[in-house]
Amino acid sequence: MNSTDVLGFATRIVVAMAAAICVVAMLVVYFYCPCSRLPGGYLLGEVVDVPVSDWSFVNTVPLCQIEVDTGLRHSVNLNCMAGGETLYLSCSNCAGKRWSNIALNHPDARLRAGDVVYPVSLTRLEDPVELDAAWRARAQKLGIATDTIRPDGWWSFRVASR
Repeated sequence: MNSTDVLGFATRIVVAMAAAICVVAMLVVYFYCPCSRLPGGYLLGEVVDVPVSDWSFVNTVPLCQIEVDTGLRHSVNLNCMAGGETLYLSCSNCAGKRWSNIALNHPDARLRAGDVVYPVSLTRLEDPVELDAAWRARAQKLGIATDTIRPDGWWSFRVASR
């Protein structure tokens, strides 16, 4: 084997190792995120198929994760808050976000609160009275004034067990 063959073989080994590392990294992100602002894929956790009628327990977790699906699963961290027994998810400038646009057309999703995953259905709120209720629930969870004005571009979804 001459030096050119050895160099070509070494290059192929390095490229194969880099590709393997990339595949492993993508799988880790897909199964173990969302992480901060980095989206993930399939949400891991204990799946509870029993319908939830009182979502107030989500006010004890800082964020929820929502997984939407159009063939390839996509999950993100979101503000989640319960107002009474109703669960809301919200986001600012939501119109340009991938998850929310998927949810408009494919409302069946999965929600993780803590380590537990729930099959849910999402409904975008457009009635100002309902949006204000979600905004107040957010303020109460975050411990801020409940009389602040809801900004334009702020969306909220009602979450229901399925």
